[in-house]
Amino acid sequence: MSTIDIPELALVALVGISGSGKSTFARRHFAPTQVLSSDAFRAMVADDENDQSASAEAFDVLHYVAGKRLRAGRLTVVDATNLQSHARAGLVRVAREHDVLPVAVVLDAPEPLCWERTQARADRTFGRQVLGRMHRDLRRSVGQLAREGFRKVHVLRGVEEIDAATIRYERLFNDRKELTGPFDIVGDVHGCRAELEALLTRLGWTLHRDPDGRPVDATHPDGRTAVFVGDLVDRGPDSPGVLRLVMGMVAAGHAICVPGNHEQKLLRKLRGRNVQVTHGLAETLAQLEQEDAAFVAEASTFIDGLVSHYVLDGGRLVVAHAGLKEEYQGRASGRVRAFALFGETTGETDEYGLPVRYPWARDYRGSAMVVYGHTPTPTPEWINNTICIDTGCVFGGTLTALRYPERDLVSVPAAKEYYAPARPLVPVGADGPERPGEALDLGDVTGRRHLDYGYGTLTVDAEQAAAALEVMSRFAVDPRALPWLPPTMAPCSTSTVDGFLEHPTQAFADFRSAGVDRVVCEEKHMGSRAVVLVCERAEDDRFGPVGGAVYTRTGRPFFGAPLDAALLARVRAAATRAGLWAELGTDWLLLDTELLPWSAKASGLIREQYASVGAAGRAALPAVLSALDQAAGRGVPVDELRTRIARRQGDLDRYTDAYRAYVRPSDGLDGVTLAPFVLLASAGTTHTGRDHGWHLALADRLHDADPEFFTRTRHRVVDLADEAAVAEATDWWLALTSDGGEGMVVKPYAGPAATDGRRRLLQPGIKCRGREYLRIIYGPEYTEPEQLAQLRNRSLGRKRGLALREHGLGLAALDRLAEGAPLWRRHELVFAILACESEPVDPRL
Repeated sequence: MSTIDIPELALVALVGISGSGKSTFARRHFAPTQVLSSDAFRAMVADDENDQSASAEAFDVLHYVAGKRLRAGRLTVVDATNLQSHARAGLVRVAREHDVLPVAVVLDAPEPLCWERTQARADRTFGRQVLGRMHRDLRRSVGQLAREGFRKVHVLRGVEEIDAATIRYERLFNDRKELTGPFDIVGDVHGCRAELEALLTRLGWTLHRDPDGRPVDATHPDGRTAVFVGDLVDRGPDSPGVLRLVMGMVAAGHAICVPGNHEQKLLRKLRGRNVQVTHGLAETLAQLEQEDAAFVAEASTFIDGLVSHYVLDGGRLVVAHAGLKEEYQGRASGRVRAFALFGETTGETDEYGLPVRYPWARDYRGSAMVVYGHTPTPTPEWINNTICIDTGCVFGGTLTALRYPERDLVSVPAAKEYYAPARPLVPVGADGPERPGEALDLGDVTGRRHLDYGYGTLTVDAEQAAAALEVMSRFAVDPRALPWLPPTMAPCSTSTVDGFLEHPTQAFADFRSAGVDRVVCEEKHMGSRAVVLVCERAEDDRFGPVGGAVYTRTGRPFFGAPLDAALLARVRAAATRAGLWAELGTDWLLLDTELLPWSAKASGLIREQYASVGAAGRAALPAVLSALDQAAGRGVPVDELRTRIARRQGDLDRYTDAYRAYVRPSDGLDGVTLAPFVLLASAGTTHTGRDHGWHLALADRLHDADPEFFTRTRHRVVDLADEAAVAEATDWWLALTSDGGEGMVVKPYAGPAATDGRRRLLQPGIKCRGREYLRIIYGPEYTEPEQLAQLRNRSLGRKRGLALREHGLGLAALDRLAEGAPLWRRHELVFAILACESEPVDPRL
């Protein structure tokens, strides 16, 4: 029995003369969809599978379909004679274009048997001499296949061997999807053995040393696996020591490693190739001269066995020295290996004489996280689900590791600058080192984009991006003044309490189920969300011409320049009187607030959407009741109908009272108040990690500084294990809503960035709205039993998912603001929040 090893992804060419059994072999071993038959394609283009004049067009189509399958990662088998070198060259070209291995399976059946089979087919009319010529071509072809580029050649001789053959699929060397981690992925070491030891120790690894005290292995108590991104050698003080430790870890199964371009150059030199001894190679060669020949030979064998890249964790993680585009991941070709080792250059050189690298990460849209090194940068930075962790240790920077799947970055500083860099360390970024920090590019936000923002991942569809661009480009404030947008807020789970759609019982239960033991219940102000970015000095124009900005939850200016400037002046003065500038060490503040009354901003909405309903009902229902009274006076049985209409009249009155409660006169800022509840950020820091007690205390200080302009946010702190505290908060909510209040927002007391036991973000707040406020949202008669029963079937999953995504994006944007990231890096996240708002979700939730 012959076993044929075929890569799971390959282009397989069956080679054999007519009648050798290629189609039978294909049917026996491959799925029908995997097999592309030249006869079938001739029939497609010429309605006759034997029309040899159509062969050129048929193979054009076959190659096209083969390319589509290979691009999608599907095994493809070509059933044709494939006896001519030019025909095989076309298949090899298609395989190389899609970076898969071409494989040839030769069916060498006896010519007499093939002739017998051919004669038995009525559609085969050629003579014996044609078959003889085919057989001679087959003999010549067998010795040429490997030279033509086929990476595997299997020859089956005779009927018995063909019939007994079995197919065995083998994974490519780079396919290690079964390894799920957890991983500690280490950036370019470049001979910095001491720093590597310090980094592994900080990551929790235990080093194991040989009798001479040299580290030769390391183990982690939690069974983690180290992954090295290459460039272990050159420039640093102890390349042999780094090799000895990494080789030992790999041999023991505690690590895996991909090659860097410096290892490849060293290997070529060790094998006697003519290479330039530059870029630190001289130092490595001198260090290796102090080692015995057996170690050098072992190191050479180790480097030679390294695989260009690895696909790990079910395809969710890719590690390559210089990174890897999506279409190259899990593929095998010289082109893939070259990209993994060197990246892609533009063909130009910079002022330091170094190649200008193409910013492939900017265009990356793959679902797999790509971790790489090669190009040193002062700090790692996520770009479209990729991260470079070469932080220039040998140049005096740091040695960095990424913990996966936690996405934590751990670094240790270099002891010194061991090697002077050809150019200063600069951030690589998605647009290269020369991009101005405040520059924006339309390409940053348009089209379908994949974002890994540290708190999760998100794919923004092109349609969502287009909707956000329409709002952002036409209506939004200056991007410099738009560092954050508020996330949408999900309601609590639907209540089972009689007569209530939302009730504190469910809000508290929601957080208990998420592992939260302490919450804060904040009065929900019925106003308009306003984000206030205010500078200490009015003439500070970093965020706008009036010393800051005031904008809505979709980024639009709140009132307009004159009123916004006046509002900022009130906030600025209150912050000064409260002593916040000096206390926080800042010259700007970013506040999340509610501006009251609702009618100050939403008068048009109230008039057109709510008051019109009330006016129509008040005009119609009294007339209906009068007509029913007259009918009853004539003895018509209308009592049941009149009762129902009277109930509708009562619901309408309550509806009118509900929206009127949020209307009060205002003229400019006269009659307007501001209710701050979170200080999001100030210069150099975010405050999302502080508990809500801190935030509310700071808001109270602003109220004390200007009680006419600032409104307090009444609240209760509740221990969810304390039944009395829970009951008191519920009673407070009932009193609040019965007096016309909207309701409350329940938040984890730990703060806006609170997470659960598995470090996942919690909902930043769950709204719990009162019966009469919900009457505005769901209509005057929503409390009727049949309507309430129907509303209890509402689905909250999409709304909650949207709230968490927008919350995570906002936290990431604030982190980048505090870090001083370039404007485009902050803006892409704010833009994504706005893009999420185009997702179809019931607006009443």
